[in-house]
Amino acid sequence: MAVTLEARGHVAILTINRPEARNAVNADVASGMEARLDEFESNNELWVGIVIGAGTVFSAGADLKAIAANGGAGLGTERGGFAGLVSRRRTKPLIAAVNGPALAGGCEIALGCDMIVAVESARFGLPEVKRSLVAAAGGLFRLPRAIGMAPAMELILTGDPISARRAYELGLVNYVVPDGKALDSALELAARVAANAPVAVQASRNLAARAFIDDDESIQRDTISEFQRVLQTEDAREGPLAFIQKREPKWKGR
Repeated sequence: MAVTLEARGHVAILTINRPEARNAVNADVASGMEARLDEFESNNELWVGIVIGAGTVFSAGADLKAIAANGGAGLGTERGGFAGLVSRRRTKPLIAAVNGPALAGGCEIALGCDMIVAVESARFGLPEVKRSLVAAAGGLFRLPRAIGMAPAMELILTGDPISARRAYELGLVNYVVPDGKALDSALELAARVAANAPVAVQASRNLAARAFIDDDESIQRDTISEFQRVLQTEDAREGPLAFIQKREPKWKGR
């Protein structure tokens, strides 16, 4: 299976499983990721997702053999875009556990997630210009939003990668951890997210994701609407009650 899903409590681990090809994205990966994301989004017991590559590479991006053979047809899906993920409309938070190089489309997959944990040896880059290609899976607009225009332009126009430490300094990465610890660190971060009320987390994530692409008035209007919707949930009653009773809340996700 090109992409697998493992559930650990309320956390889903989605693994790109082509280590022999540096987890390069082909049609099987794209369709597999879309199917696993469908499972993740539809399962009310799964609240946070982690995306990781099998082995010691996150993803080398698009399978160049597929691009050479058919121009890259099939490397994306209609709903999810490249790798079945980068353009996907979703509600639940995703953490990229970057366990090795995340280059070209691999970097764009990481950028398509909400948070990034990376190992010390990881590298990030958009080397498409070195192959007379264009980073067409969101990197050209998500990278400037994440790290600012000047450093983003440097990565985009030179095609040169940066280290995980530099990516952290620029604000692209949440945590840099020792090699081999990407999944453990991502699970710790996911547990901190999953400790909160899932409906409120999803609403907050979806509103915050619009911060650089929508106007303040629209976001504020929708924030008030979401606040009122969340206020009607069982979890909104459980939160204050648990605080008053000095106990941990028992979230139901509804």
